[in-house]
This record gives sequence, structure tokens and C-alpha cells, in this order.
Amino acid sequence: MRRVVVLTLLSSVLAMADLMDFKTIEEANIAYQEEKYQKSATLWRELNAETAERNYDIGNAYYKAKQYDKALKSYEKAKGVDESQRLHNIGNSYFQQKKLDEAIKSYEEALKIGEDKETRFNLDLAKKQQEEQKKQDQKKKDQEKKKDQDKKDQDKKKDKKKEDKKKEDKKDQEKKDQEKKDQEKKDQKEKKKPDQQKKGDKDQKKKDQKNKKGQKEKEKSQKEKEDQKKEKGDRAGGEPKEQKMSKEQKITQKELNRLLKKLNQKKMPSMMYQAGEPKKPNRDDEVNPW
Repeated sequence: MRRVVVLTLLSSVLAMADLMDFKTIEEANIAYQEEKYQKSATLWRELNAETAERNYDIGNAYYKAKQYDKALKSYEKAKGVDESQRLHNIGNSYFQQKKLDEAIKSYEEALKIGEDKETRFNLDLAKKQQEEQKKQDQKKKDQEKKKDQDKKDQDKKKDKKKEDKKKEDKKDQEKKDQEKKDQEKKDQKEKKKPDQQKKGDKDQKKKDQKNKKGQKEKEKSQKEKEDQKKEKGDRAGGEPKEQKMSKEQKITQKELNRLLKKLNQKKMPSMMYQAGEPKKPNRDDEVNPW
């Protein structure tokens, strides 16, 4: 930052100013040298004559006081002093405010008027900071973008979790509803089971009775067939049905069977009666009557 005290025009200022203005200018310069920049700016503003030099010095005082907005306003009113110097100081004010685009423009305009080593240095410095600022801004944008994307991803995950939870709850509810329906069906089935069992037992009983009756009829029919067959066999010459006999009848039957057997063992004559005189039977030929 360069400050040029315009001493060459001091005589013209003093010509227009009275003794009080001269004293004020002196006090303003002293305050500036003592780094009392706010006081210096105030004293410069007390001057009645408003000149480009006065506004330039006010701008310098405000710049040193770090009141850059007021410095810029004063520099804008200081047209008439060294233009390259005025533009240089305007560029410095913008640079301090981090308004690098405006600072670069002011420096470049100052260099068009005349090459200056300090102005060139400030211009290069402003461009480097501008590039750095662009990188920082881009980095910040990328971070903000990433942050927004992360937030969107987190929101998507949350939404997915909510959706999955909703689906899971729905699935669980459907399962519970199905279990409830199955239990109701089972209860209804159990409730109907006694009646069905009772009916089934009744039907089974009827069926058993029917089968039993059919079996009896079958046995009766079979017995009738056997009786008919036996009766038919008796008619055809079969042995009569043996009847129970008493003890005496058994003895008599036994003796009868013995005699019949003995009789059958002897040769029977072909004729019971023969012609001529009957032959007197031998004693041995006698038989007991029966």
C-alpha cells in the first residue's frame, strides 16, 4: 500500500484556506504519522475546501483504519490526483475485502496507465489468491455436494429401512391373520367333531348291525343248505342219523350185532325146504331161535 502526501498542492490549498484550515491540515498530518488514522480522517473532513487531494488523504486515513468501504468512497471522489496511484489504492481496498475480481480489474487498469513493480506484484498475488479461492470454493461446493449426496443416500437408506419394516410388518400381520384363520377353522372343526363323531358312531352301529344281520342270514342260509344237502343224502340211502340209546339198548344192539356177524360167517343153503324126507338135523346143526 502506497500513500502519497500531496505537498505540491499544499500552497494552493493554503491560499484558499484560512489560518484555521492550515492548523487542521497540520494536525491531520501529525495524527496520520502517529497512526491515529481515525482522528486524521476526521480532521481532513473538517476542511471547508473539498478537493481531490483532501478526499485522497481521507481515503488513505480510512484505509489505514481498516474502514475499506469508506476508503473506497473517498478514493472514488479523488479523481484528479495521480490516476495510477488512485487505482492502485482502490485495488488494495478491494483486495483487503477479498473482492479479488474487482481488485484485479483495478490493478490491470492502473498498469495500463503505467508499469509499476508494486502494482504488478499485487496483481499476481491477487490472481494466485483468486485461483486458490476458486479451488477452495470448488472444494467447498464438492463438500456441500457430497454432503447433500450423503444426506440423500442416508434418506434413501432410511426410506428403504422404513419400506422394509413396513413390508416385514405387513408380512407378519398376514402371517398372524392366516394363523388366526387356521385356528378358527380348527376350532370350528373341533366344535363339529363331536356331532360328526356321534353321527359316525351311529352310522357305524347301523353298519355293524346290518353286517351282523347279514352274517346271521348268511349262516342261516348256509345251515339250511347243509340241512337240505344232508336230507337229500339220507333219501339217497345214506345212514340215518344216529339216535342216542340207553345202556340196555346198547347191550341188546351189541348182542344182536354179534349174532348177525356169526350168522353171516356160515354158509346159507340155497333153499330152506328140500324134496323128500327131511333129514333129521344133527345136534350140531341146531341153532338157537331168534
